[in-house]
Amino acid sequence: MYINKAMIVGNLTRDPEQKTLPSGIAVTTFSLATNRVYKDKDGNKQENVDYHNVVVFGRQAETSGQYLKKGQSAFVEGRMQTRSWEQDGVKKYRTEVVADSVQFGPKSGSVSDTPKSDVEKPQESPSDDGNQIEYPEDEINPEDIPF
Repeated sequence: MYINKAMIVGNLTRDPEQKTLPSGIAVTTFSLATNRVYKDKDGNKQENVDYHNVVVFGRQAETSGQYLKKGQSAFVEGRMQTRSWEQDGVKKYRTEVVADSVQFGPKSGSVSDTPKSDVEKPQESPSDDGNQIEYPEDEINPEDIPF
């Protein structure tokens, strides 16, 4: 059995570049940076950065091109692919992740980027129209659950 599966979580190194194939299918390309921190044999902290080229097709390409920005984190799942071409008599190669799914990370200014003191205070929405769930204040007895 053979498996070709890539899962990468990293930060975009540039804004996505979106194009359209002659068939009308959207294609978006971007690059993700991942880093690894480790200690060498002398106990010194080392950091290694890898850059991954990502290609997305179809509807996911459209949303990736629209919502992702440089510096934002993303989780990409897909397969590894190496393609080659000849340019000025020189054979060139490019290895990339062909994405099956792209999940966007938090944008700047989101809850995870907000100082903790701001997160702890729940803010009331002025447009509260009563559609929120009201939880009982009594303790639930497990014996009262019918299953």
